[in-house]
Amino acid sequence: MKDLDLKQIKERSVKIRQSYHKLEKQHHGSEWTVEEDALAFLTDAGLVGRLAMSQQGRWPKGAQTVPELEHKLGECIWWLTILAERMGLDINDVTEKFLTKTEKLLE
Repeated sequence: MKDLDLKQIKERSVKIRQSYHKLEKQHHGSEWTVEEDALAFLTDAGLVGRLAMSQQGRWPKGAQTVPELEHKLGECIWWLTILAERMGLDINDVTEKFLTKTEKLLE
């Protein structure tokens, strides 16, 4: 596995989202709105919670928990990257601001 930086994640995420927009137009006549993207992210984030419970032995899910959890964690990062992009925010900037602010608060 190669390490990705946020710039690479953003570039690849945007390309994937463009492909999904084409499918949305084919199947529904229009692209999903930012609000629909946010709802999809929240759904996946909820699944991360349930899969984390399963991975920790607190919810019966079955043997496929880890691959599914890995997928959903990656998907949530993808969604956050897309949401930032669609709302005119840069994922690099917002992450840097959060980390710097939080580090200063905890010093």
